[in-house]
Amino acid sequence: MSTLLSIILTRNFLRKRKASMAMWAAGLWLFSASVGLEVVFAAGVFSETLIDLYLFLVAFLVEILALGSVFLSGNRKSGIGYMIYTLATALFLVYSFSVSTVGNIIVGGVVYGEVPSIIIISSSLATFPAALILVISSIKSYRKTRDSRLLSIVAGVALVSIAGTLYIASFPALLYYAEFGGILLLWFGFIDFSSLIAKENDSKEVEANVYG
Repeated sequence: MSTLLSIILTRNFLRKRKASMAMWAAGLWLFSASVGLEVVFAAGVFSETLIDLYLFLVAFLVEILALGSVFLSGNRKSGIGYMIYTLATALFLVYSFSVSTVGNIIVGGVVYGEVPSIIIISSSLATFPAALILVISSIKSYRKTRDSRLLSIVAGVALVSIAGTLYIASFPALLYYAEFGGILLLWFGFIDFSSLIAKENDSKEVEANVYG
């Protein structure tokens, strides 16, 4: 499901050439990659490199989704500022993995266990602000459009962020339920949001033809 949504958003980006759509598509591709790694772990395959990559992806993808929302706002300074913050936190994530060892936190084929404190800190710096940006931007978009389906983005991001940031170590099965529920809500939210953008662009073109 996440891969199909990634393909749809990528096609929308190729048609519209919008930076926001590119970031959303990239974020969903990262999510699909993280789910793919979960399948690998479930098959009993583990390595330090793979678990480090997984933990990096689940944190970084939330920032990329948020970056798409910042680009959508049209505020160039905010976009550049948050892009710099994203790069900085990504580098800090890489550094945190280089100076610590996660170890085998796969139990029974699922991600289960504690990670080093520095990784928790770096992941939190990446995901909590990103989730906040996504929620605020979604609420603002809802106020402008009054499209209730945009609220699914808020719930979807919350679930994905919880799954990606906290790893739900005490209840490992909920990690996968949260991811499934999150991607399902993001599916409805982003697909409808993409339609809204298309309609808005069509309206602007009509206005340009009428008044131009």
